Amino acid sequence: MPAATFNDTSVFPDPVYKETVLRPLFDGAKDHHVEGFRLIDRAHLVMLHETGILTIEQARPIAQALETIDREIDVSALTYTGEVEDFFFLMEKELRKRLGPDLAGRLHTARSRNDIDHTLFKLGLKHRIDPLLERLVRLAETLASVAERESDTLIVAYTHGQPAQPTVFGHYLSAVLETLLRDIARLEAARDIVDRSPMGAAAITTSGFPIDRDLMAHLLGFSRPLQNSYSCIASIDYITSTYSAIALAFLHLGRFIQDLQFWTSFEVGQVYVPNAFVQISSIMPQKRNPVPIEHMRHLSSQTVGRAQAMLTIMHNTPFTDMNDSEGESQGFGYGAFESGGRILDLLAALVPALSINPERVRQNIRRSCITVTELADSLVRQEGLSFREAHEIAAEVSRAVVAVGGDIAEDGYEAFQEAFERCAGRKTKIERALFATIVSPENFVAVRDRFGGPAPRALSEAITGYNQEIARIRDRMREANRQAEASAKDLQSRFNALLGAR
Repeated sequence: MPAATFNDTSVFPDPVYKETVLRPLFDGAKDHHVEGFRLIDRAHLVMLHETGILTIEQARPIAQALETIDREIDVSALTYTGEVEDFFFLMEKELRKRLGPDLAGRLHTARSRNDIDHTLFKLGLKHRIDPLLERLVRLAETLASVAERESDTLIVAYTHGQPAQPTVFGHYLSAVLETLLRDIARLEAARDIVDRSPMGAAAITTSGFPIDRDLMAHLLGFSRPLQNSYSCIASIDYITSTYSAIALAFLHLGRFIQDLQFWTSFEVGQVYVPNAFVQISSIMPQKRNPVPIEHMRHLSSQTVGRAQAMLTIMHNTPFTDMNDSEGESQGFGYGAFESGGRILDLLAALVPALSINPERVRQNIRRSCITVTELADSLVRQEGLSFREAHEIAAEVSRAVVAVGGDIAEDGYEAFQEAFERCAGRKTKIERALFATIVSPENFVAVRDRFGGPAPRALSEAITGYNQEIARIRDRMREANRQAEASAKDLQSRFNALLGAR
């Protein structure tokens, strides 16, 4: 071994390391995790006393010192100096000032920065997941309400970028809502993983002290402890599950937003955006630019990108406690919650303000001949043809009507008669009035009264089911809030008991 190793006179921290790593980490903890540190210290102290690891004579002055630190130190005004390694050691230094090294050091009995850090990060995620869930549920409620309002409003549905079939706006919004409810379920499942306390794992293997991990979980507002202590400090699936759920939610919402962009274009024009959400051109007086839709689209992409980046950061990392999943990565990921929240607020405001342009819808239905599928279906049911024969007849009618720029109900009957006789070898029993009814968009929707379809009864049943699911989600959220409030009150009560009469 080189002699220089034994004559190392360098002093921690190296100035470059201080500025490039330690200061950003300190600032991140200061910005995001102060309240988490406070809760963990108080809960751990209560647990140490109630399990008999610390006596009241030891625990009470520590509790009083923690309260004094809270009162005397303005964390937001702190500047990292390099005198201590990180925020944890700064708090320990403040305790030593007030209590001396022996008593101050007892607070760290049976814990490690490993289980503290992952508990901090889980608390930080919980406090961000819950507001995001609230916004997602609010959007779900908005979509359900507007879907019901628009349950008989005709629109053109597209496949492969081309007009495909008529449906109603409520049916389309219900599809968006149904996907959103699955995304909410995925985020709820991720929250359940986050909601398991790592405290008590210590560095890796728990402790020889008689700690109470269930009590710690309760006092910190977790539903329960995460069982395997190695998993507590190594299994970062609480991160990957959270950001996977976020990535999927905003990927899916981005597709809806892209449809709005397409449907508000001048060429399609079936969705009207009111003036409150429209910006003008600085040079072209005629322009109406629904730019909030563009902002939601790029913010959705940013949110997906940030969430995906978190998954990339975790990729091919060792199954152990490591800095890759800690402070700076956590702070980076929080940006996904910020941009995602902006989208959800804007989308929940925009959707109720949208309206469908019925004249443009009628025009696009007429020009595209998209009700002709029902003509083929009706020929199977009423004329006894095979679907392939019926499809060929309907295709001929569609080509003839489009060729003359006509309307299928008004201009398609003669073409239908000719095509039917040629393909079926006999005259049709369907008269002109019935033909017009069959190819009307209202009939197209009305006969699709199957489970999941756009007809009034089927759609109404679906929306009722969605509202029931939203209500169940709301119930779960209220129960989680109730439990969190109860835990917070219990921690405060037990900590106050440690403080004693002042």
